[in-house]
Amino acid sequence: MVTIAKRHLFSKSNLPKIAATPFVYQSMPTIRSLSQSMINKIAAGEVIERPASVVKELVENSIDAGATRIDVALENAGSTLIRIVDNGCGIETEQLPLALLPHATSKLASADDLFHILSFGFRGEALASVAEISQLILKSRTADSHTGALIQSNSGEHSEVTSCGMPPGTQIEVRNLFFNTPVRRQYLKSTTTEFGHVTEAFARLALPQPQIHFTLKHNDRMVHELPPTRDPLARIRQLFGEEIARELIAIESPANAAVRVSGFVSHPNQHRPNNRMQYFFLNRRFIRDRALQHALGEAYRGILLGGRFPLAFLQIELPADSFDVNVHPTKMEVRFLDSNRIYSGFLSAIREKFLASDLRSRVQTAGGGGGDGRQQTAAKDVPPPWESSDDPQHALDPATAERKRQSVQDWISQIPGAEKNSGTAFPRSTGYPSTSGERQYADRSRLSIHHLPGREPPEPLSQLHHPHPNPCPSGSDLPEGEGTYSAAVCRLPSAVFPTPEGHLIVQMLNRYLIMEMDEGIALIDQHALHERILYEQLKERMSTGQLESQRLLVPVPVDLSPNECSCVQEQGDFFKTLGLTVEPFGGNTVLISAFPAVLSKTPPEEILWAMIEPFLQSGKKIELSELLDELLHRMACQAAVKAGNRLSSESMQHLIELAAAEINSHHCPHGRPSTVILTKEEIDKMFERT
Repeated sequence: MVTIAKRHLFSKSNLPKIAATPFVYQSMPTIRSLSQSMINKIAAGEVIERPASVVKELVENSIDAGATRIDVALENAGSTLIRIVDNGCGIETEQLPLALLPHATSKLASADDLFHILSFGFRGEALASVAEISQLILKSRTADSHTGALIQSNSGEHSEVTSCGMPPGTQIEVRNLFFNTPVRRQYLKSTTTEFGHVTEAFARLALPQPQIHFTLKHNDRMVHELPPTRDPLARIRQLFGEEIARELIAIESPANAAVRVSGFVSHPNQHRPNNRMQYFFLNRRFIRDRALQHALGEAYRGILLGGRFPLAFLQIELPADSFDVNVHPTKMEVRFLDSNRIYSGFLSAIREKFLASDLRSRVQTAGGGGGDGRQQTAAKDVPPPWESSDDPQHALDPATAERKRQSVQDWISQIPGAEKNSGTAFPRSTGYPSTSGERQYADRSRLSIHHLPGREPPEPLSQLHHPHPNPCPSGSDLPEGEGTYSAAVCRLPSAVFPTPEGHLIVQMLNRYLIMEMDEGIALIDQHALHERILYEQLKERMSTGQLESQRLLVPVPVDLSPNECSCVQEQGDFFKTLGLTVEPFGGNTVLISAFPAVLSKTPPEEILWAMIEPFLQSGKKIELSELLDELLHRMACQAAVKAGNRLSSESMQHLIELAAAEINSHHCPHGRPSTVILTKEEIDKMFERT
C-alpha cells in the first residue's frame, strides 16, 4: 500500500488546526497512455486561454499564408462566434484533414528549422487545440482551384471533406468556445473585458503589418477598419488616434547597426501610469521582454517623472538564428543569443535620437475654441504688442533696449483698469516706495548661480538680486494680497531685457521666465532649469574626481540613531567623494567637518540626513551608481534657485546661456519639464484669430 500525505491547506497560526488526512490508494496505480482527445484538451489549456488567444493564433496563420486582407468578426466577445476570413494562399483539398491534426504543420521540415524560424506559427497545435474545445468549420481554396473545400469538427470529431463555393483564401468559424469544458468557460470574464483582450491582441497583430488590410467587427458593428498603408505611423494613428500619433518621435538606427531598431516612442510630456502602451516587436512578432522594458526606462531616465511610463512602438530586426522563440507555447517570450548586445543597441538607438531631438514641452490647445470644430489658421500678420522690427544685431543697443522696455510698459498700461489702484491685478506705480515696500524688497533672498570647475567660467555674476534704482511701491493702498502683482509690473524696466537675437525675457510671479522666440513664447520654470544645469555640472565634476568641499571653522555635532551611525561609519568614504566629511565623536554622535560647497546655504546636518536616507530605506537594495545619481539629484535640487526668488536681468541672461549649452535642459533631473513652448499658432487659437 502506498500512502501520500496531503499538505496543510492553512499555515497561519490564527487559523484552525486541521489534521492531515492521508490519501490511500486501494491498489497500485496504473500508468496509462492518454487519449488523443485528452492530449488536445491539455494542449488547448496551454495555448487557448480565452477568445483573444484564438484570434491571435488564427490571424497569425493568415499572415503566414501571405494574406493582404484579414477580416475578424466576433459575437459576444468571441465566446459565441469567432470568424476569420483571409485572401491568403489557401490549403489544398487533400491536406485539409491534416490541418486539424495535432503537430501537423507546413512550416517545419527538420529539427534545424527550429533555429531559423521565419513564420509566426510552427508548432502545429493551434487548429487542433481550437477544434477540440469548440464547433469549428474550416473552408479553404487555393488560387488554382475552381472550388473550395470544407471540413467540420465538433469537439475534435472531424467530418468528411466536401466542396463549397468561396473566393481564394481561408475562412474559419469557431462557435461555442469551451462548450465541452465548462470549467474553463466559467473562468471567462464579462463580455466587455474579453473583448478588450481581443482588441489588444488585434492591435499587436496589426501594428507591425501596416501593409495588410485588417477589419474587426463585434456583434455586426465595425470597430476597426485599417486600410493598408506604407507608413507605420499611419497604422498607429488608425488604432490609437491623432493625439498619440502627433507626439511620437521616430526612431531609426543606422543601416549598418548590429541591432536594427525602428519605430516610435513618445515625447517625455506624454506618458502613462503603466507600461501597457509599450509594444516591442521582434521581426514583426509581438514579444514581452523585461530587459527591453528596462532599456526603454533607462533611455528616459532624468526626463520622465518616477512611476510614469513612456509609450513605445518599436521593431527589432535580427537574424533568425540569433534568438530562440521556441520557449513558450504562446511564443511571446524569446531568448537572445547575445542579450547584452541587444540591450545596448536598443538603448543607444533611443538615446542617440533624443540627443538630436527637441524634447521641450509644447502647449496643446483645442482647435476652434468656440466649440464649432471649425479649422482656424494663425494670424501671422498681426505681431504681439512688444514685437519689434528692429534688426536683431542692434538689439543690445541701449536706445533699442529702452524702446523695447517702454513698448511693454505701454502695452500693459492699455489694459482696462490698469490705471486704477483698487480691485485690479495691475495697479499703476506711484513713484516712491513706502517703508513696508522697502522692507519687502530687502527681505528677498540673495542666491548665487553656482559655477563648478571643469566648465568655462561665465561673465562675473555674484548675485541674483540687485537694488533697483526706482523701487516699486509697497502696495499698501491695495487690497490685501495684491502687492505681489504690483511688484511684478513695477520692476519691468529692470526685469525685461533683450537677448542677442532681439527677443525679450521677463520674470513673472517670481518663479517663471517668459522668453520670446521666433516660433512663439517659451515658459521656463527657473528652479527646474537651474536644477538640471547644476545636476549636469555635478555629474561632470564627479566623473573627474570628487566634489569640492568647504571646511567648517567649528565642526557641527549631529546625534544619530544606531542605524544611522552605523551607516555613516560604513559609507564614510563614499560621503567624502560627495564633499561631506564626517568623523565619529563617541557614542552615536558624529562631527561634520566639511560639506559640499555647492550646498553652502543648506544646514550640514540636513545634508547628512539626506545622504543617509537612501541607505536606510526598508528592504530596498540600490546600486551604488543609482544611489549616487539620486544624491546628485537632491544636491542639485537644494542648491538651485527656488520659486519665489527674484532674478536680476543678468542672472536670467546667464541662466538662459547655460541652458543653451546644456542638451538636456528641457527637463529637470526628476523628469518634470523645465520649458514649455507656446507657439504663435496655439496663441492665435486661444484668441480665436482667423
